[in-house]
Order: sequence, then structure tokens, then C-alpha cells
Amino acid sequence: MKFPKKIPIFPLSNFIIFPKTTVPLNIFESRYIEMINDSMKSEKLIGMIQPKNINESKTLNPELHEIGCLGKITSFKEINDGRYLIDLKGIIRFKITNELKSDKKYRECEVSYENYLEDLNEKKENLKFSDLELIFKDLKTLFEKRGFIINWQALEKQNLDETINALAMASPFSLEEKQILLEAVSLELRKNKIAEILSTYSFDEYQNTTLQ
Repeated sequence: MKFPKKIPIFPLSNFIIFPKTTVPLNIFESRYIEMINDSMKSEKLIGMIQPKNINESKTLNPELHEIGCLGKITSFKEINDGRYLIDLKGIIRFKITNELKSDKKYRECEVSYENYLEDLNEKKENLKFSDLELIFKDLKTLFEKRGFIINWQALEKQNLDETINALAMASPFSLEEKQILLEAVSLELRKNKIAEILSTYSFDEYQNTTLQ
């Protein structure tokens, strides 16, 4: 499968999408309505990425992280007040290689996917609930301490990569920690990074929330 080297970029703070996960988005800014209109006319692909500095996220051109995730619009609905409600499915991560000058309201970048071809791997991995509990014991504790409700038994019906990515995206980690997970090249490395981040948390008082 070939993906475009030039993609529209949607910088969104407090938001990360991982491959094989689907999220709803409410689109209301004119520049991103234009971006969605253009995407719907072509391959329905947009690049989601985080600004480096959340305080800059409201500016026109915030500095961006290098690594984001290409998403495909799988559902589209236009609301009476002009907003769009879309579902976006993460496909493959990318690295920005160059930002392009454009007369469009939104930003466009040249990107490379070569380091993240594993994201397209559909290999099935047997996942037992007991294995999942073992891998995510501390993560489950953290979710419960924060009042997050997860249907853990439903997760055993998914692939291991889908499960890890979904939990990484939904976890009560900081945005910096989620960016670290997004940039972990392999599934094994992402799993290990989750364990590393969890080791920095205090489950008794939930005070330490930042990976140093």
C-alpha cells in the first residue's frame, strides 16, 4: 500500500491517535473544514500531530513534533451549524521531512513512513486474558485509581497491537508520555515504555505524573 508523501497536517494539542485506533473529531475551524473538504475529495487522509509547546497550540504555526500518525476519515457527518463530525482511523506513523509553502489555510508537509512499516502488519497474535492482566497489571491499577472504566475482557478479542495502542491512547498519561509511546518504533518497545512510565507513578498518592 502506497501513501502520499505530501499530506495535510492537523496540529492538535492534548490529542494523539495511534495506528489501528479510531477516534471521533469535531471540526469547526474554517482552515480545518477546508482541509477535510479537500481530503474528502481525494484519499480521505490527514496527518495528526502534536505541537511541541501546548502554549503555542493556538498560534497559527506552532512548532511541531517530528512524529505523527496518518489517519483516514472513515465516517463523515455535516452538522447544521457548519461543523463536521468525523471518525478518524490511525493507519501508520510518519516523520515530517519538510514543511511545504502553500496558499491553503492549513499546513502541508512532506513525510516519510519508512521507519514505521510495522504499523501495517496484520499478523494475528494470540492474546489470553491472563497474559493481558499480567502485562497491564499496573496500568489497570492506574486506570482504576483515576476512575477510568475499561472492559478488560473485551480487549482479549483484539490483537495485541490494537490493545496496546488503544490503552496507550486512552491512558491517563501526560501528553509528553503519550508522545514517547507514539515514537516507540516497535510494539515491544512501546510495551516496555508503558512499563517504564508506570514505574514513575505513585499509585498510593498519584503524585508523580511526569516521566523525567
